[in-house]
Amino acid sequence: MVAGTGGVGEPEPSDSMRTFGAVVQALREHAGLSREQLGKHVRYSKHMVASIEVGRRMPPEDFVERAEPVLGDTGALRRSVPHVVRKPGLARWFREWARLEREAVSLYTYECRLIPGLLQTEAYARTLFGHRLPPLDDAEIEAQWAARSERQRLLVERSHTAFSFVVEEHQFVRRMGGDEVTRGLIDHVLEVARLRNVEVQVMPLVRETHAGTDGPMRLLETPENRWYAYNEGQESGQLISDPKAVSVLQRRYARMCAQALSPEDSVSLLQRMRGSL
Repeated sequence: MVAGTGGVGEPEPSDSMRTFGAVVQALREHAGLSREQLGKHVRYSKHMVASIEVGRRMPPEDFVERAEPVLGDTGALRRSVPHVVRKPGLARWFREWARLEREAVSLYTYECRLIPGLLQTEAYARTLFGHRLPPLDDAEIEAQWAARSERQRLLVERSHTAFSFVVEEHQFVRRMGGDEVTRGLIDHVLEVARLRNVEVQVMPLVRETHAGTDGPMRLLETPENRWYAYNEGQESGQLISDPKAVSVLQRRYARMCAQALSPEDSVSLLQRMRGSL
């Protein structure tokens, strides 16, 4: 299975991931720390620590750097992390996208299927995870949410990154998870939309022309001003670096921004929808 930022699950872990996780667990237990205590030191949740220890999650660079001094400063984690890889052929394109995303100066997202992962609430995300096929067990759901909430830190930690979202009105009208979940979701999106580096635009339910009929897309700009795109479907994903192909998607995204409601009108629409629930 491939890894994405929306509804697709984590790739299958490799032996190197499990081995690295076992080393983290051994060092943590030797230091007399619980997963929650280590999580506070490295600024990740206990669920993220658990996911790394069982080999379910790739260890982020900042996790390793913060964990080393807490776990004895032996250098074992720094020396071993370059050898941690997914199983060959699995989600190699997504690992590169995730790396680029952490350094991006601009990040644009259009979604027509569900609310983008960066904008999801825990209740909304757990609704998605809870109805996935094949079903996930409790540990897998916890790991999925830990990964998603970790990624959402980009919105506040990357305050100089320009985030743009174009979302479809029908994603709120559907009321995934029920009225309470939808109220919380709209409140959260409105809160995120107040951030200076974030623009949220709603594509209205009735629209005679639409440049996004080929499906969802993501675009990012690197500090070197190079652009990449990422498209995701069911059980598949594609990282696009070809400048001509990326240029086509940029033009489509720009057209959608012109077709969608303005950020101010989008906020007004969401507030009205919230009041009607």
